[in-house]
Amino acid sequence: MKLSEALALAEEKGLDVVEIAPNIKPPVVKIISYDKFRYQQRKEEKKHAHKTVGELKQVRITPRAADNDLMIRAKQTEKFLDEGNKVEIMMALRGREKYNQDWARKRFADFIKMITAEYQITMSVRPGGRGLIMQIVKGK
Repeated sequence: MKLSEALALAEEKGLDVVEIAPNIKPPVVKIISYDKFRYQQRKEEKKHAHKTVGELKQVRITPRAADNDLMIRAKQTEKFLDEGNKVEIMMALRGREKYNQDWARKRFADFIKMITAEYQITMSVRPGGRGLIMQIVKGK
């Protein structure tokens, strides 16, 4: 369709001529409301923005947990990493455990060794909340 015909048709319907794909020969245009087009563009951008950013998932463990329980948590952590999420590992300490953090850090290190997926440490082990906290993301 010629440009003049498209402009006349758009004016007759009270709409706008919007160029959709300018790099193609001939360029692709639509006769739609420009405000509606802008709204759809923003909506699409917001939708994609949420997908690119991974969520923060939290895995909570205790130093008293059995090795099999820790293996289950390690597999869950690997699943979160594969989905592209940032994972916060929290070791909850109670009572006297808070004062014997060497033992808790050793158990934390044992848990980290159970994770077979490649990961990168974004926040090293440090006291926080009710125990020890560490954050990891998927490695390269």
